[in-house]
Amino acid sequence: MPKCNTFAMTLLLKEIAKNVAPGAHAVLLLDQAGWHTTDKLDVPANITLLPLPAKCPELNPAENVWQFMRDNWLSNRVFKSYEDIVDHCCHAWNKLVDQPWRIMSIGLRDWAHGF
Repeated sequence: MPKCNTFAMTLLLKEIAKNVAPGAHAVLLLDQAGWHTTDKLDVPANITLLPLPAKCPELNPAENVWQFMRDNWLSNRVFKSYEDIVDHCCHAWNKLVDQPWRIMSIGLRDWAHGF
């Protein structure tokens, strides 16, 4: 998607909803970006949105995923165009998606598993 907005978020939620097992319910942790919290968002019945506290990136494992991608595949580059940036980001994302074990390790919080 070229923009992060309510329309894009609604499409994402519909896609997630299609992949939730029949009879199951998904809880989606989100930061408090405007397009995550707007009343205009169409949230499917099989999804509950759970916003994280404001200004707490340490609680959001997705922040570590983006940092990993920047550190390993996207930093220290000169991009030729907007399309070049999008191509590199898509390549990095697809590379990471092919490594689910890495996504799991990036998202782990040692302090959260001590209880």
